[in-house]
Amino acid sequence: MFVRTGIGQDSHRFLPLDTSKPCIIAGLIFEDAPGFNANSDGDIVLHAICNAISSLTGILILGNIADDLCLKDGITDSEIYLKEAMRTLGNQKITHVAVTIEGKKPKFKNRIVQMRENIARIMNLDISQVGITATSGEGLTDFGCGDGVQAFAIVTTMEDV
Repeated sequence: MFVRTGIGQDSHRFLPLDTSKPCIIAGLIFEDAPGFNANSDGDIVLHAICNAISSLTGILILGNIADDLCLKDGITDSEIYLKEAMRTLGNQKITHVAVTIEGKKPKFKNRIVQMRENIARIMNLDISQVGITATSGEGLTDFGCGDGVQAFAIVTTMEDV
């Protein structure tokens, strides 16, 4: 058995408050914040997971596959990007996903279980295989001051050798 761990990060600034673009994080709409300044839906959690998978496979999802889907085909749903990333894993089986989010807004605490459930659904995992923590950042960074949100993800896989 061969175990690998990949890490990924993503961040986006918020659009102005009067935007009609929804704030989507972990595939869920958060009503208490504007959408992100991004070509796609800007889902920082799903993007961070895609980047973690890229670090496992060496195949660039964001900036390559996702850009093609977004810019050429008009697909802005990050769930589709994550499903494409998962196809690149070959024989690697995901055993755990850990995510940490930093941002003053939106409020994450009451939605963490929903986010875990949605990630588990998308990735065909049990909710026990998905962990999420969140912090306000205490105003120490632009994210902690409310200018945007960032996420880090760690994906662990096992592969029979």
